[in-house]
Formats: sequence, structure tokens, C-alpha cells
Amino acid sequence: MTRFRSALTSLAIALLGLTAVPQQAWAAPPKPVPSAAPQEQQVTPASACAPTVRSAAVDARLTSLFGNYGNDNSRVDDWTGADGTYSVKLPSGQELWVFSDTFLGQVNPDGSRPPVVEEGGTTVFLNNSFAVERDGRLSTIHDGTAEQPTAVMPPRDDSHWFWAGDATLAGGIVEVTYQEYERYGTGPWDWRWHRNVVARFAPGRLDQPISVHDLPSGQGVSWASGILKDGGYTYVYGVEDLGSPKYMHVARVKGQSLLGRWEFRKADGTWSRNEADSARVMSGVANEYSVSRAGSGYVLITHDTSEALSPNIVAYSSCSPFGPFTGKQHVYTTPETGGNIFTYNAHAHPEISGNGLVVSYNVNSFVNTDHYRDVSIYRPRFLDVTFG
Repeated sequence: MTRFRSALTSLAIALLGLTAVPQQAWAAPPKPVPSAAPQEQQVTPASACAPTVRSAAVDARLTSLFGNYGNDNSRVDDWTGADGTYSVKLPSGQELWVFSDTFLGQVNPDGSRPPVVEEGGTTVFLNNSFAVERDGRLSTIHDGTAEQPTAVMPPRDDSHWFWAGDATLAGGIVEVTYQEYERYGTGPWDWRWHRNVVARFAPGRLDQPISVHDLPSGQGVSWASGILKDGGYTYVYGVEDLGSPKYMHVARVKGQSLLGRWEFRKADGTWSRNEADSARVMSGVANEYSVSRAGSGYVLITHDTSEALSPNIVAYSSCSPFGPFTGKQHVYTTPETGGNIFTYNAHAHPEISGNGLVVSYNVNSFVNTDHYRDVSIYRPRFLDVTFG
């Protein structure tokens, strides 16, 4: 089994919760969801500031931007498809797009792509990459050379790799979170999550990090599914992935940088500097989700993982960035879902202008050769979500 097959397909199945996640390298599980919301969360009823989903429509500009760019054969070392799809605005005003598994190369006239290099083709497959958008034009960023591209966040060896989480800006430096995974055997499921890190990039030199730092990793929570700056804190949202269910966790750092001292949301509604106190806030979130300001409240956007292979994107509301998140609302049913094709990991991009809150989601296939047959499958789609 090639690196492409083991990474892309195994991750997708695990994200959907169709099988138990392999044995993880962590200690005792975090504390369970409290039976009642803590008192400080009950001061303001959620209904008082809950945004109501009014509509969701395709964001044609962004969806076509990536579609057209992926089909452009003017370069042989640029983006033709990826998942992950996080974003952060650079000091220059440019938009940095952060991707996990990425195809680089050319697209055939019939809309197919050559197989990956590991299978005798010419398509390069990387576990992470960037793209920069300026004035409606995209450019791909990778390390290495045009002839031999490598990931912007390089693995330490052939048995490890990094998938991207959310990103933030701190003092003009881009901080991108990554989860390191490791392979420990030869079987298709002989891999596991290992640790969380944050890589710091200079905006003018995005092809490789200037430094990499460990993040909390002792309790099996993958940080950061999402990041939100609010009220002098940077809130970091994580997922405890047990296959099914998946649990939301919340941490925060005072100030802008993830290198500050972390505090973790406890089951009693207080904060602790001890990662072992991190509580399960709720279940049903995906591995990637987001919390954003919406009106006078906060909205959590996620794929619905309470049901297997769900095509549904849902929203929850809260009066605070740390919950409780209630009032589940249907946002959108992804039309691509069906047959071999599935969708996953919806989350918002509040810094991007659109006709509402911009939300992306990923599209994939259980059949690896589908990614060769049709390049359009493995590309992000975008929505504009409005609230009443």
C-alpha cells in the first residue's frame, strides 16, 4: 500500500468514525461531559443571543477560484486538489490557505490526473501545503524545488507526517497548528496520532517554518480543530477522536500567540492549567470545526458526526466562546455525497468577505482511483451562510 493510499483513505475513514481509531499514545481519557451546564454559563440563556440560520448558498467565487486554479496547467508543481482548507489573513492583506494532503501537478484534457509518483505517475502527493490568494489569484507554496516539491511542514522521517489544523497570526508571525501521525507497522491501520505542534512561519518565507514548538498532547486531544480570538484570549478548540463519538474540548491562551500558557475548560465550568482537567464539552463535532462570532453570540459550524456518513452541515449556538453550544440547526446538505463520494470537516472562515459567513467543506472518495479519474472530487467547496 503506497503512502498516498494509506494516508488519504485511512484518514478519511477515521474522520467519518466508521472504525475505531487505532491505539493512541496518550494517558487516561479526559473527564466526561458534565451532567448540567456550569452556573456561569446559565447567566444568559442561549436563546437570548442564538443566531438563527437563514440561508446557505454556494459561494461561486471561491468554489470556482480553486476549480479554475486546479485546472490551470501553466505550472507543473502547483495545486490540483487538497483537503483541510484552513485560512488566515496575512499582514499584507493576502489570504493564506492551509491544506493537509495535497496533489501537485498537471490535469489532463479530460479532467483526470496522472497517478502519483509512488504509483509510477507524475502527480506529487504531499501531506501539507499552502496557497496564497491575492486579488483573486492563487499561488502554491511548497518546500523543495519545482522538480521535487516537499511539504512546508516536513516529517522527521518516513514513518511520520503532519496534517494541518487551524492557523492564527501573532505579532506578524503565522502560527499553524499541526498534528503529527506515526506509522508503527505494515498494516493499513498501523498508524496513530502522536502529538500536537505549532509551526511558526515568517509571512515573507512561507515555504518552511522558522521554528516548531510542542503543544499540549498528553490527554489524546487533537488541537486545534479551530481557533478564535475573542476578549483578549485566543481560544483553541480540539477533538477527542474515539472514532464514534468525537468530543469537543476547549482551551485558551491569553493574548495572541499559542506559545503562551494554556488553560483548559473543566467540567465544572472553571479553567485549569492542568491538561488532565480538560472536559468533554459536547459530542457530535467533526475533526475540523469552527466557532465564530455571529451577531451577539457565537456559532459552531461542523459536519454532523452523530450519524455515519452524514452529508449534513449543522450549527450550534452559544452566548460565550466556550459554550454550552445548543439549539442544533441544519445548515446545508452536501449534494456531492453518494456512492463512493463523501463530504466532511465543514468549518467557517470569518475573515473572508462573502455574502454571509464563508464556510468550506471537503470532498473525497473511498475509491482511490476516483481521484485520478476526476480531479474535481478532491477540492474544497464553499458556502455563504446567513443568519437572521
